[in-house]
Amino acid sequence: MSSSRELASTFSPAEIEAPLYEKWMSAGYFTADSKSTKEPFSIVLPPPNVTGVLHIGHALDQTLQDCLSRMKRMQGFEVLWLPGMDHAGIATQNVVEKQLAASGKSRHDLGREEFVKKVWEWKEESGGAILEQMKRLGSSVDWSRERFTMDEGMSKAVVTIFKRMYDAGLIYRAERIINWCPRCLTALSDIEVEHSDDAGELVSIRYGEGDNAIIVATTRAETMLGDTAVAVNPDDERYSHMIGKTVKVPLIDREIPIVADEHVDPAFGTGAVKVTPAHDVNDFEIGVRHSLANIVILDADAKIINTNSAFDGLDRFEARKAVVEALRAEGRIVAEKRPYMHAVGHCSRCDTTVEPRLSKQWFVKVEPMAKASADAVRSGAVKIEPEALAPRYFEWVDNMHDWCISRQLWWGHRIPVWYGPNGEVQVVGPDETAPAGWTQDSDVLDTWFSSGQWAFSTFGWPEKSADLAKFYPTSVLVTGYDILFFWVVRMMMMSTFAMDGVPPFKTIMLHGLVRDQFGKKMSKSRGNVIDPIEFMDKYGADAALYIGTWCEPRN
Repeated sequence: MSSSRELASTFSPAEIEAPLYEKWMSAGYFTADSKSTKEPFSIVLPPPNVTGVLHIGHALDQTLQDCLSRMKRMQGFEVLWLPGMDHAGIATQNVVEKQLAASGKSRHDLGREEFVKKVWEWKEESGGAILEQMKRLGSSVDWSRERFTMDEGMSKAVVTIFKRMYDAGLIYRAERIINWCPRCLTALSDIEVEHSDDAGELVSIRYGEGDNAIIVATTRAETMLGDTAVAVNPDDERYSHMIGKTVKVPLIDREIPIVADEHVDPAFGTGAVKVTPAHDVNDFEIGVRHSLANIVILDADAKIINTNSAFDGLDRFEARKAVVEALRAEGRIVAEKRPYMHAVGHCSRCDTTVEPRLSKQWFVKVEPMAKASADAVRSGAVKIEPEALAPRYFEWVDNMHDWCISRQLWWGHRIPVWYGPNGEVQVVGPDETAPAGWTQDSDVLDTWFSSGQWAFSTFGWPEKSADLAKFYPTSVLVTGYDILFFWVVRMMMMSTFAMDGVPPFKTIMLHGLVRDQFGKKMSKSRGNVIDPIEFMDKYGADAALYIGTWCEPRN
């Protein structure tokens, strides 16, 4: 045997796998034919964020999809496994802002246009790395149909569906309590808020004097500066004589009413609660029911404003200490409990404590779409695997609140709304032009708004494309169970609306997660990921993908 035919003394995976993959692509083995008469089988890849590189969790997810796709090809189906990436608004902007900060600059030094150019440069670099990783994995996706949530076609789809939903009365602008990150300076979606039990303080404060005194307890003493009422339960006999009377807010001497509201739990604390409608979601609802004023006492940076007191200008945590000290000096602190463990929301990107804050934002009225999404599963049109996770799905869609879709960012799909000089508002569609001199809304849309359209916009919607006719609805969605609420449900809602009630997939297949040694989900944001390329360089793609056996399924 000649030396050229001899086996190498060591196994070099890259020398074997790379040419083999190129051969597969050159032969068109993964390219789907929308004109085929074969029965279709389609999967859309859950688009990874362009914030870095793929990790072992992505490898698990893609391996499961690859197995299904290859099996169905062998069974004679016309298979489309469609790849793509998500622009990941806040996450990607955060990455680029950190890069600028390292050189002593901020996005404001560049301005919006130049900053967005920087993010596009990052996208090309990071996105290229992700594509190469997928090729090394051997993913049998149809590269000819690769999509990105901010490419031209998908951007047109985003504007189209925004206008249609607005015209249908499903999108509106209003003042509501939202999750606010004082560091990222934007509203956050629920998935961007991580709750943990933090050690704080529970302070009981006496409002009023003598027989007209009433005691409330709070973990955020500084918010009392924005109180506009004290609420008690209407059936609580302890306070029946006080309902309708007023009491002064300590330190600022504002007269506020004592109102009766069913929301108040008589068994919790003293049975009386302070009401700060501009800084608490439950208090806001009480305020609406009783026509209370909304006094905003925290600015975007979480500094005290609008109180005309010595506390103005203080950071919220500095103000908390100062307010308690001032109350103590006046003898109004009835009880203090430290440490007091309670759930606190943190920004998943920077770990800053999230602030509930009244803000004018754009919202989606979710009730009709959520109902359609629930009905699709209850009727059997869509099947959830494993079935044990179906109750979680229903718990979410049956109890959804309206969805805040505006973000105070520069990277993302800019909201297609223009404002006129006299307060006029106009939503401008993809083939329309805004009136001269009008100003576009500066906010961008929540990333989930565009990725919620992934199952149909990737096939060319709103055009009536051959791909849409052949491959929609998709056969199966394969994704981690942790994203059921935030992405799967949103795809169900957006798709049933855009596609005349036809859900985006026939089966939702949810798998477990690959976790680190501490049981935490692997995340590029946390920095606890493992790059599968390291394994493939040593052992090859097949061996590396056995990492899926590390997956921990959780019900």
